[in-house]
Amino acid sequence: METIVTVQLIKYLKPTILVEILAARTKVFVVEQKCTYQEMDAKDFTAWYVQLRQNQQLVVYARIVAHDEPNFISFGRVLVVDKYQHQQLGTQLIKATLAAIKERYPQQAIKIQAQNYLRDFYAEFGFQAVSAVYLEDGIPHVDTVRTPLE
Repeated sequence: METIVTVQLIKYLKPTILVEILAARTKVFVVEQKCTYQEMDAKDFTAWYVQLRQNQQLVVYARIVAHDEPNFISFGRVLVVDKYQHQQLGTQLIKATLAAIKERYPQQAIKIQAQNYLRDFYAEFGFQAVSAVYLEDGIPHVDTVRTPLE
């Protein structure tokens, strides 16, 4: 099955696509993970929306955003739609996200908040833990950094 990768700013997303993405994010982060934070935020206006689609359906998603620390770029809101889990699509998403960052921010290091159980997964892409494990919305996380992409 063909997988289509798109990387777009919000102003270029069709309203139906944006609603599909926001609904998936709400389902995963608010409903399933029970994170009680403002899921949509001001970063959405300047974020790059990375999507992989099959048969025009969203299968995985992440957003690339400026990090609060000026020397870093970040990505987050990483999700795999439930019926597409366990198909290595998360790996494809991270590769696509890193390629998009390399193209747009070639000199920037990347810093992300990774769920701790995914620490080894992100290490496969060159991310190294730079913090102790901490709770974010009741979920163990760790800060990880990757040097600028070559």
